[in-house]
Amino acid sequence: MRILMATTNRGKIAELRELLRADGWEVIGLGDLARTPPPVEETGTTFTENALLKADYYGGATGELTLTDDSGLEVAALEGRPGVYSARYGGEGLTDRERNAHLLAELAGVPEDERDARFVCVLALVGERAGETIRETFTGTCGGRIALAARGQGGFGYDPVFQDLLSGRSFAELSPEEKLARSHRGQALSQLRAWLAGLRPRE
Repeated sequence: MRILMATTNRGKIAELRELLRADGWEVIGLGDLARTPPPVEETGTTFTENALLKADYYGGATGELTLTDDSGLEVAALEGRPGVYSARYGGEGLTDRERNAHLLAELAGVPEDERDARFVCVLALVGERAGETIRETFTGTCGGRIALAARGQGGFGYDPVFQDLLSGRSFAELSPEEKLARSHRGQALSQLRAWLAGLRPRE
């Protein structure tokens, strides 16, 4: 049983691979394909639209049962930005560190109690299995706050500046297990796992 995680983000692939291995699923990424389809332009205005757009495209191009992730950060003080543009916020080609620095600069002077934010993750699963067409989405959200400075060495993306309210630590300071238990992606993955359990062959 195999799923293509249609991304080149090694952090996302590693999270999914570790989680689904115990359920009997093999997870591959775009880099594992003999021929990688060219990137698709993300023209959706919501996380769900972009997740489905990518899943339809890569699933159709490869014939694989395909999972895509569209996720991002919404900051209340920035009227919901960066939102669906999270991966490109501040300009194309920035590193995670540069993107975090850009976000912190935009929030300079905003008091700590006015830095509410949330992560959103939508997973889309598209493909064919046992003669049935699959086109499902799974959504998770996680509330927190943008820290005054980046902290921690773990995670990826905006994890160093996203403060977990339960522990007071940034997502980059949490262990992978702690992050998965709290995060938007962890919630969406939990829903995905429950749904995939129904696809497993019966003993």
